Amino acid sequence: MTKTIGEIVAKDYRTAQVFKNHSIDFCCKGNRSLEEVAKKNNLNLDLLSAELNEVQEEGKGDRLGYQSWPLDLLIDYIEKKHHRYVEKQSTVLRQYLDKLCRVHGQKHPELYEIKDLFTTSAGELAMHMKKEELVLFPFIRKMAAAKQSGKTLGTPHFGTVSNPIEAMMHDHDHEGERFRTIAALSNNYTPPEDACTTYKVAYALLQEFEDDLHQHIHLENNILFPKASELESQLSALV
Repeated sequence: MTKTIGEIVAKDYRTAQVFKNHSIDFCCKGNRSLEEVAKKNNLNLDLLSAELNEVQEEGKGDRLGYQSWPLDLLIDYIEKKHHRYVEKQSTVLRQYLDKLCRVHGQKHPELYEIKDLFTTSAGELAMHMKKEELVLFPFIRKMAAAKQSGKTLGTPHFGTVSNPIEAMMHDHDHEGERFRTIAALSNNYTPPEDACTTYKVAYALLQEFEDDLHQHIHLENNILFPKASELESQLSALV
């Protein structure tokens, strides 16, 4: 069976950098094969494979082994690392973008669109994370506890875990598209020649925010959600 790029990154997150270098979306669009993305991006498949193999053989980088984590631990990590990051940095970045628009907006009108896109994204992500924390994540935790205790689990009000998962992945797609637009408007977060320090810091923070979002979405789309669906199937088979 051919692995998807999401599965490749799920096995070894260091490979994410290779995909980032070639502007390949491994999180929202992680269900594509290596052959498919190589063809779409006009890349030599053998060279792309060689780059991935080199990274995997280096033995460097952060290999936290997310695939082997219990689902409740993975959820805790997502909430404490990524959800809290979004909450904190959204406020910081909105302040920076407000200032940039006031000072540089007339000469760089793209800043207004970047600000609007980010403001919308921050609001949507806040609602998205609340839905995860109040609906989806608690149910996945219940499934994990049921498996450990051997107890049966009742049917949730949303029917099957695939329903909220589908909704969350739909949200992820929207945020991926929004940040692709932000990256394009900012010339891949490259400050203009007349940029002041605030300008440079704001763009660096935007890029950091996007990088964190990529890992955040990857952990959910490519690891947590498939494992949650698999666990639900296992529990259903026991009833």
